[in-house]
Amino acid sequence: MTAAIGWSSGKDACMALIRARAAGYQVTTALTTLNDTFDRVAMHGTRAAILRAQAEAAGLELLEVPLPWPCTNEIYEARMAKAVEALKGKGITQMIFGDLFLEDVRDYRIAQLEGTGITPVFPLWGEDTTALAREVAESFDTRIVTLDPSKLPEALAGRRLDAALLSELPEGVDPCGENGEFHTCVLDAPCFRAPIPAARGETVTRDGFVYSDLVLTGS
Repeated sequence: MTAAIGWSSGKDACMALIRARAAGYQVTTALTTLNDTFDRVAMHGTRAAILRAQAEAAGLELLEVPLPWPCTNEIYEARMAKAVEALKGKGITQMIFGDLFLEDVRDYRIAQLEGTGITPVFPLWGEDTTALAREVAESFDTRIVTLDPSKLPEALAGRRLDAALLSELPEGVDPCGENGEFHTCVLDAPCFRAPIPAARGETVTRDGFVYSDLVLTGS
């Protein structure tokens, strides 16, 4: 079962990779959309240099899908369809996603892959997000790189997702940020050959979100 994974640079994608490999999937490729204006992962804001270091550490070939900014849904879907064709050319038959419980997102992914010959797989689907967040806090080095200040205190941007931070999350916030409360970048995990050497950069507010930068520091 040769598979690709939708790679966001965050904890859910990383945990989905761990679960999928444990289930016997041969995950060879990471598929990531990049904002080609800023050379960063779409939504998360992770620098492309860190993304590429993650792929190397996880033993994944990286397929980057550049997107303009702003990007229409028509452009997004056209470029993703082209990427899916490229994956098929590599012999990929499954696509791993790190979705947890948002049914509309899951249904969209299923619909987009229908008829392509690539089957979507959701290894984290339905898991308890509190237990999952605790597992991440114990075994990953994960940083909050984007947050919605209407749902979380701005001071949490840049913090490591550990037990202390989980205890500080406001009531009603999903501990995995599945409702868009925050996004993360993983610097170390059990599926990495080595940690990603990175330092915290500046924190800025842009388009209603708070972004805390991470900068690759070299080996």
